[in-house]
Amino acid sequence: MAYSPFLLVPLTASLGTVLLILYRLLVNYNAARRTGLPIIVLPVDCGNPLWLILDRKIAQWVRRLPVGSGTFTRFNWRGWEIWDRYHAHQELGDAFLFVTPGKNYLQLCDAEAVSDIFQRRADFLRPPESTASSFNEQVNQRVWMESIIQSAGLIHHWSSKSSIISVAADTRTVSLHVMSGAIFGKSYPFRGADEEVPITTESSSSYGEALKTILDRCIPLVVLGRTNLSKPWLPKTFRELYQATRVFQDHMTQAYEGDKRAMIRNEKLENNLMTSLVRASLVDVDQKGRTTGSHQEGLTEEEVYGNVFVFNFAGHDATANSLAIGICLLATRPDLQDWIAEEINTTLTGVESKDSSYGAVFPRLQRCLAVVYETVRLYTAVAIAKSTGSSPQSLKLGTNTVLIPKNTVVIPNYSALHTHPRYWGDDSLEFEPSRWITRTPATDRSQATSRPVEHFKEPSTRNSPFVGWSGGARSCPGRKFAQVEFVGVLVGLFRDFRVRPVPFKGEDEGMARARLLHQIRTDTGMRLLLQMLHPERAVLEWKKR
Repeated sequence: MAYSPFLLVPLTASLGTVLLILYRLLVNYNAARRTGLPIIVLPVDCGNPLWLILDRKIAQWVRRLPVGSGTFTRFNWRGWEIWDRYHAHQELGDAFLFVTPGKNYLQLCDAEAVSDIFQRRADFLRPPESTASSFNEQVNQRVWMESIIQSAGLIHHWSSKSSIISVAADTRTVSLHVMSGAIFGKSYPFRGADEEVPITTESSSSYGEALKTILDRCIPLVVLGRTNLSKPWLPKTFRELYQATRVFQDHMTQAYEGDKRAMIRNEKLENNLMTSLVRASLVDVDQKGRTTGSHQEGLTEEEVYGNVFVFNFAGHDATANSLAIGICLLATRPDLQDWIAEEINTTLTGVESKDSSYGAVFPRLQRCLAVVYETVRLYTAVAIAKSTGSSPQSLKLGTNTVLIPKNTVVIPNYSALHTHPRYWGDDSLEFEPSRWITRTPATDRSQATSRPVEHFKEPSTRNSPFVGWSGGARSCPGRKFAQVEFVGVLVGLFRDFRVRPVPFKGEDEGMARARLLHQIRTDTGMRLLLQMLHPERAVLEWKKR
């Protein structure tokens, strides 16, 4: 029987691909086996760009098959750890390896080991970091002011409606406007999602709209690259994305060049992230102390743009997603709303929120900060991976030392670390911000009404199971930025208002709260970052206290 040569070509290519996958699996498996750690073999590389687009859909389809349950559908998709929490580590131990045709992935749920890899920055590599020097207290003051202003517009919009389904879309707008004020010094009035003009190529004429387009459609940008998006045969949405990247680049260039010229002329500039970055790009100072403008020792122009984009991407989307989840969690707990409202009103007695000072108010809002930490503990928006790089690295796990093979991706399993009962107790899966607060007796014993003094329990920088903003010598540079923004929004929302989930037909308020909590737990997952997948299903109602 003769075979067509046109048929043999794809058959040969397919067979070659299968053999290559099997060969690479065997090589990676042998490397993983030498560690002595538990191994899970997965058929697809977790970091494959195409797989990042298709993984959830394929996993859902495979689950419908008679043999659909197994390690593939349990582990081989983004966000599996949010569903699994600490259970895989209870079954397999504090460390185990995913073996794939691409790389091996070490999953870790050991606070001491995770602290060790964060401290050993030369041994365990991470992606390029943004500069932390740009985040200073003057920028935080601007973040506080913008958060208060934006949350005032937000609560005015929400409380004017009988119900809202736009919690995620509106918190993204708030976070976007806070970022705009902090980075470029530009303020925008809040507009609700139902008030905005749909994003098109023509309307992507501002920084805000361009950034929203980029963040909403960033996976094609990551997979295809910016220049390829303009191809005429690609979908229109891809070309719109390309146009948005051009608008965003132009906006950054204008801001950078304008601030640089003003700084060289010694003109007074407002303190924001862009001016801090421009200053960092002009640090080559001669012996007389004059700024020469050389970039040899400072940030290059490309590094400035890269930092601005990272600030926007991580600072905007991560904080907006956490805000949406935190607000929905508080909607299930009226007692916690009263708890933080008491602190807010006590701290701001006689002071309008818009007149409040970051330095005087923020450090005293410890219950609000506890809400931030507890939200991030249960739903960490961004998880940082490390790598052993080109050399194997030793790692102490309990009483044993393991040699981790070269080119292994090391993943601190945030979801497991943040919920393991060993670290957090029997209520580790519950939303309980009070776990971050300690109380000591009041020092003034002359007053019978003196209340205990509350203190926020800041996690240790070493051996802590909490790694919500990374860890080690250089944690997330935007940590304080995110905390100030989150707390500022809580002040604007909960000082005078309370929120509840709207009961559906046949529900009472308790059933509505239980339904919303179930939605948060089962419908929060990974897109590019962790977020509520269908936030429009969270129907909320805001009322004056």
